[in-house]
Amino acid sequence: MAGYRIDRVSEDIKREIISVIRELKDPRVMDKMITVVRVEVSSDASYAKVYISALEGLDIAKEAVKGLKSATGYIRREVGKRLHLRKTPELLFVADDSIEHGMNIVKMMDDLRTE
Repeated sequence: MAGYRIDRVSEDIKREIISVIRELKDPRVMDKMITVVRVEVSSDASYAKVYISALEGLDIAKEAVKGLKSATGYIRREVGKRLHLRKTPELLFVADDSIEHGMNIVKMMDDLRTE
């Protein structure tokens, strides 16, 4: 598969996972401010690594990942239905602290401005 197709499929999967996460009723996921940072799809589209981050920090993201891992079958089925892919990739959820790291950088920049 060409690289641009993998990029397009990963963006489509990201969009659909965000939509399905909004519909989940798991309290580990439902009440948290989580976001899908990026999705990396393997070259043969059999695996997709989904990076999850939370505004509250890495611990909240890890708890949300536990909830998402328990709902992996449902999420995968919904993504497959909505995208009509020939082969729906297996989803692997990974906690990421990129949003928290970005917020720390913004805070440091604000502190420098005030000085």
